[in-house]
Amino acid sequence: MNPVFALMRRKETVDCTVEINNTFEALGAHLRFDNGVVVHPGDEVLVHGAPVQIPYGSSQNFRRKATITRAGALERAWIRATGDLDMMELCEFSFTERALS
Repeated sequence: MNPVFALMRRKETVDCTVEINNTFEALGAHLRFDNGVVVHPGDEVLVHGAPVQIPYGSSQNFRRKATITRAGALERAWIRATGDLDMMELCEFSFTERALS
C-alpha cells in the first residue's frame, strides 16, 4: 500500500455472515454484511475469527466480525483508472498458426 494513500484511509467494524459450501454442486465461500454495507474499489476487508473447515457434502454459515478499511478518494480514483490493466495480467493469450478442430 502506498504511504500517501494510507493517510486517507479509515476503518469500520461490521457484523457479517460467512457462507461456505463444500458440495458436488457448489464449492465456495461468500461474505454478506449484515447491515447492507457496500464495499467499493480499493477497500480492503479483513474477516476476524478462527479458520474453518467443513466436511465434503455440507454447507454452513458462520457469524463473524469484519474490519473494512476504506480507500480514500484519490486511491479509489487510481484503482478505477488502472484496475483494467491489473485484470489483463490475469489473462493468458495463445496464438497458433493452425486452426483447432
